[in-house]
Amino acid sequence: MSKYLLILLIVVLLYALTRSGRKPPSQGATAPRRLRKPQAMVACARCGLHLPQADALAQDGQFYCCSAHRDQGPA
Repeated sequence: MSKYLLILLIVVLLYALTRSGRKPPSQGATAPRRLRKPQAMVACARCGLHLPQADALAQDGQFYCCSAHRDQGPA
């Protein structure tokens, strides 16, 4: 029984030694990423889908999610 405990202890020690020998994470990996400013969201005048204003199609002061809804007009 003590033979197995000795083998287990050696395995645990070897594992601990290999883990401690690894490099710590570099500073660049832990630095927080810069967040972009939030985009203005608009609702499609036809179906109500919310999408970024930069992706929306505008016509007559209304925003649409696609050209088909723009052609159909507001609901």
